[in-house]
Amino acid sequence: MTDSSAQRRILVVGAGYVGLTTAACFAHLGHDVICADIDRAKVASLSAGVVPIRENDLDVLVAEGIAGRRLRFVISAEAVAPSCEFAFLCVPTPLRPDGETELSYLLSAIGSVAPHLAPGSVVVTKSTVPVGTAGKIEAAMGRPDVALASNPEFLREGSAVHDFLHPDRIVVGADDPAAAQRVAALYTGVEAPVHITDPTSAETVKYAANAFLAAKVSFVNAIAAVCEAVGADVDAVLTGVGTDHRIGSAYLQPGPGWGGSCLPKDTRALLSVSSDAGYVFELLEGVIRVNEQQLDRVAAKAARIISPESGDGRLDGRTVALLGLTFKAGTDDMRGSPAMLVAERLHAAGARITAYDPAVRDELTGRPGVDADLASVIEVQPSPFDALRGADAAVVVTEWAEFADLDWERAATEMAAPRVVDARNLLDPQRMRAAGFAYDGLGRR
Repeated sequence: MTDSSAQRRILVVGAGYVGLTTAACFAHLGHDVICADIDRAKVASLSAGVVPIRENDLDVLVAEGIAGRRLRFVISAEAVAPSCEFAFLCVPTPLRPDGETELSYLLSAIGSVAPHLAPGSVVVTKSTVPVGTAGKIEAAMGRPDVALASNPEFLREGSAVHDFLHPDRIVVGADDPAAAQRVAALYTGVEAPVHITDPTSAETVKYAANAFLAAKVSFVNAIAAVCEAVGADVDAVLTGVGTDHRIGSAYLQPGPGWGGSCLPKDTRALLSVSSDAGYVFELLEGVIRVNEQQLDRVAAKAARIISPESGDGRLDGRTVALLGLTFKAGTDDMRGSPAMLVAERLHAAGARITAYDPAVRDELTGRPGVDADLASVIEVQPSPFDALRGADAAVVVTEWAEFADLDWERAATEMAAPRVVDARNLLDPQRMRAAGFAYDGLGRR
């Protein structure tokens, strides 16, 4: 925690996933933080210490900040803006159907707050924004006496607090070097290299990082398909590849496809930005195409393991149990979840779908990022055995440790037939086959 002489008053606009993590972590570092949101119910809940999202240690930091009087939540950002030295913009920037990023929430927020900021303060963009957005924000501010900086976030859901306090790097982009240094100083106490650059480069860093991660995952999934075709074992192949220090072992794990609230949005946004600038980003187009193919492959595996002789991919009258609904373990976020995209394909093939996820205990209708029509046909069950009962096949789509530790011998007796598609390579193939299962993983023998 920083000493009191380094304490700064920070306004965080937006109490969503990024905003709440940013506010709680800056308070933990010793700053005086005010987090503003237009949702009155959310503000009331947070003020009482109730955190609406599942995120490791976030509830602890929120409680700590409130108890230490370093963190509070308000409705009106305008009322508190004059007393704040920094204003962090952490509002949603969703992707529109046309592939462009929706900036109206961001521009509305800055339009409301900017007139009330004190001269010499700094507006900091933490929301993920298209390259070149800094100029639009500056125009919306209309405040030459207020500096602007870009400070992109690199938070992984499930480990956001850890990632904020123990980052690989801190990126700050600003045309005013003094403002950039002031933003960087807010992270005093955090051990990480600080990269100071211009706003356009800082904005590009975020997109480039996520595009590269998406490319790495798509490459690994393609290699898993190659392993299946030639009879190689993907685990052995990726162990051999990952020991090369130029490549590394991170993100070398096959899966049902990348998803979540960031990678799908950021890859498509970068495609749009590149196209607008006159560059056809064919490599990234391929990365996205491979990801779509991977989702198709997982659904096709379920059809094939149930009816290997039919070959038509239809699942009429069959029940498939999905183990996992969130886009990754450790979170309750279902936005862009590969599990839901696989479910969409299974439903289109005629399957009845049951599901279990330890972070999803009630019906799916109304949950953020979940299609209402699809939600209505997925039967969420209170336990994995309830989901598996009578199923013709199970598909492991989220890497919860609970599924690796499941009593699969009991599961085999609950199912109509013991069949499993392991879309995370989470299970031990030998154990599964010994338990009587027909087992199909990704690139595994």
